[in-house]
Amino acid sequence: MTDTVVISPRIASAAGNCRDKLDTNEVSWSCTGDSWRSGGSAASHPDLTSFDFVDQILRKLANKSTFPNLRAIVVAGHSAGGQFVARYQMANRVHDSLGVPITYVVANPSSYAWPAATRPLPADDGTPDNAKLAWNTEDVHTKFSYGAFDAKDCASYDRWPFGFQNRTGGYTAKTSDEQLKKQLVSRPTTYLFGQVDVLPLGGFDSSCSAMAQGATRRSRGEAYVKYLNEQMGAKHAVQIVSECGHNDRCVYTTDKVLPVIFPPL
Repeated sequence: MTDTVVISPRIASAAGNCRDKLDTNEVSWSCTGDSWRSGGSAASHPDLTSFDFVDQILRKLANKSTFPNLRAIVVAGHSAGGQFVARYQMANRVHDSLGVPITYVVANPSSYAWPAATRPLPADDGTPDNAKLAWNTEDVHTKFSYGAFDAKDCASYDRWPFGFQNRTGGYTAKTSDEQLKKQLVSRPTTYLFGQVDVLPLGGFDSSCSAMAQGATRRSRGEAYVKYLNEQMGAKHAVQIVSECGHNDRCVYTTDKVLPVIFPPL
């Protein structure tokens, strides 16, 4: 498309056991863990977080002296990138200040930062067996119920980046829970879930904190968005991407998804 700028940020690491070759002055991020996916600090520059990094990219895009005709920004990510976008959507501090509308596209993440201590119950569409059989339909599953989670075997289930608790460092540390919730529900977001993304493949997070959100990526996403829309008043959109599994190329190149990634103006 001749009227579109596509930017793919590089998150590289020469820390720990990682051996990425960094350019001069390139930032090195954490080699392991969820730090960069949730606004954590860089390994080489502790005062810089991954959300600061993307804030700066958006500021440059919105600079009228550089892109005077820019009319919209879409922040999109798949899998680990989907985790990043889901948390950046609720946390970033530039959404309302750039003078350019921003939308967010979250595709097939393994987990979310839940805004409440409740979690989907293992009933109806939330049972492991039904979640694994969800590939049978392109319809969005909605038979989810929510309740208290028994944390005796998973004390970390509601800690950031899986919930709002223990946000003691990084980009979100000084943002209140209420502000995060307000931003989470108010910012325009579309969630893309692969119809057959029901297998533990492609870096699937099977930690107890992630499993508390559901048995599969698709089930986790469907339950999460239903909670936001019905319990918190959000108006987020959901698309089940036909015949796609955990595959970014499949998800992003389908006819129904292209207008979400490249909205007509």
